[in-house]
Amino acid sequence: MSPTFASLKVFNYRLWAMGALVSNTGTWMQRVAQDWLVLTQLTNNSGIAIGITTGLQFGPMLVLGPVAGLLADRLSRRKLLIATQALSGLWGLILGALVITGTAQLWHVYLLALLLGCTSAIDAPARQIFVAEMVPAEKLPNAVGLNSASFHMGRLIGPAVAGLLIYQVGTGPVFIINGVTFLATVLSLTQMRVRELNPLPRAARAKGQIRDGLRYVKGRPDIVLILVLIGLVGTFGLNFQMTTALMARLEFDKGASEYGLLGSIMAIGSLAGALLAARREKPTLRLLLAATAAFGVFATLAATMPTYELFAVSLIPVGLSSLTLMTAANATVQMTTDPAMRGRVMSLYMAIFLGGTPIGAPIIGWVGEEFGARWTIAVGGLVSLAAALGAIAYLLRDRRVELSFRRNERPHVLVQIVRSDAEEREKVRRQLAAREAEETASAA
Repeated sequence: MSPTFASLKVFNYRLWAMGALVSNTGTWMQRVAQDWLVLTQLTNNSGIAIGITTGLQFGPMLVLGPVAGLLADRLSRRKLLIATQALSGLWGLILGALVITGTAQLWHVYLLALLLGCTSAIDAPARQIFVAEMVPAEKLPNAVGLNSASFHMGRLIGPAVAGLLIYQVGTGPVFIINGVTFLATVLSLTQMRVRELNPLPRAARAKGQIRDGLRYVKGRPDIVLILVLIGLVGTFGLNFQMTTALMARLEFDKGASEYGLLGSIMAIGSLAGALLAARREKPTLRLLLAATAAFGVFATLAATMPTYELFAVSLIPVGLSSLTLMTAANATVQMTTDPAMRGRVMSLYMAIFLGGTPIGAPIIGWVGEEFGARWTIAVGGLVSLAAALGAIAYLLRDRRVELSFRRNERPHVLVQIVRSDAEEREKVRRQLAAREAEETASAA
């Protein structure tokens, strides 16, 4: 089997991947249908209403993230995921029933988006950690990459199918289909060979565990830098669910099928990025910085495209760079975090990554109404590019980091951690103290 698909040799992960692909396709179908419902049926092309819906869906991550991380560290991740996946399907079925019966109102969409957001907030850290229980440690980067590939394969299929269904039968049946697709994930979880899982250590009940997680992150400047980058890009740059709807509807005067096609075209680049990520044995800070800068450049260029066709093509490198950024950040944080802390750290990661959307989405929606749909994408691109340049400047100013460019060698850009004299002395002092302790114990 190709190294790209190495994790699929593991029975439990293979089962999970099949269920997740079906569920991810349904999720992307709902995202398209939800925005189209709000934009064309419940409001008069209101970018702010879409922004509020998106914000309500991702806002709970900010509030519930720390608690969700602690639950993921304490409880059985598999059982927790069965519950959250079942609830997510239920919310889709309810929204579909309201639309089909003609009783759906904007506040219904807001409420169900909030409920889905609360469920997803609990689901996210458990889902991230559970990958490490299904595959050996050496396959974790590959599994993270394949998870992203599954997500974006769903993104490739879902929007296009949703666009056609919306055109043919309306948004209601799309929500029903999404609700049913969650059964695939629930079935995959219930049919796993539990004895073949590799359970990570669970945190014992104790006071101050959430604060312990925050202190752990505070003592890891490398993770803090990743959180800053992913937070800025996630807040202002990764709102394409909303921005492409505004571009299709307002800038190019297109319908639901053309809007859905944009998501599928962008997913071509995202899927390619995910498969490339699956081949990498270890992500690097250099890759993360390069992907952030590339995303900023490509998103800004996409905002300037004069026709629908050119805009659609320009989304391919946007998808490739954004996915590379996300997988590099996710895998780096997971692989370098203490397993007992992983749930709390990943919940903070997801809270910052997705929780910034409630702040960014309404702002981007307002930008679209005041300055035009193109600026909704341009602002995200410019912020992302500035974030990458700011991170590079920080690394260059930090005495512990050296960044160099080598034209005739690979990799061309080299990032090295350099210890200060004080740090080196402290390291030697700890080594001597440990040696003395060992000698004392031996003498006793």
